[in-house]
Amino acid sequence: MPSGALSAFGILVSDVVKDYSRTVLWRVAAALPKERLEQEFRTLRRRAEADFENEDWSGAITHQRSVDLRYQGQGYELNIPYTRDLIPDFRRQHQRRYGYSYPERGVELVTLRLRSTIKSPQARLAGGTNQGENAVPGHPGAKLDRAVVFFAGKKYPAPMHPRDSLQTGLPYSGPAIVTEYSATTAVPPRMRFWLERSGNLIIETQPFTPKSRN
Repeated sequence: MPSGALSAFGILVSDVVKDYSRTVLWRVAAALPKERLEQEFRTLRRRAEADFENEDWSGAITHQRSVDLRYQGQGYELNIPYTRDLIPDFRRQHQRRYGYSYPERGVELVTLRLRSTIKSPQARLAGGTNQGENAVPGHPGAKLDRAVVFFAGKKYPAPMHPRDSLQTGLPYSGPAIVTEYSATTAVPPRMRFWLERSGNLIIETQPFTPKSRN
């Protein structure tokens, strides 16, 4: 099939996704301003629902809420799924990402984000019953894209997992690529990874040891 036709087919069967954001710049010393957050997310949600309705899309809408956070005085943010443990999750993720944290330092909520999704009514055209090494767990007929990656000078085929397709608590194996709105994560061979209940992506920290070429 020509590449142009494949591209058009992919657009036809892809989910309909809309992203919304609201800059707030709220400083938080201790407790989250939950009522204000819920109110702002409701406003974004109403915008999304109205936009889908105005464009004549029908079906169940799924919403993913997240927040860009930073320590006060920082010039960069981390995007964290919105839960009641937002601040502890941010501190833990900051520790994982940068190797340090500030347990007593104030936090600033910078941007609220909402991703709203409707399944395409044409998605069934991409269906199939064959399950193979590219199959997506929990999504019969769906296939993962694959990429070629290099670790320690050795080439590996790696499935590409959209982060929002990962099932909570289900372990996956490297090598793999995890893609999302604001980042791409490469998982080395022989490592396991999974999405925990709070929405954090966990990668097992066992060392990667390439097999001998002999």
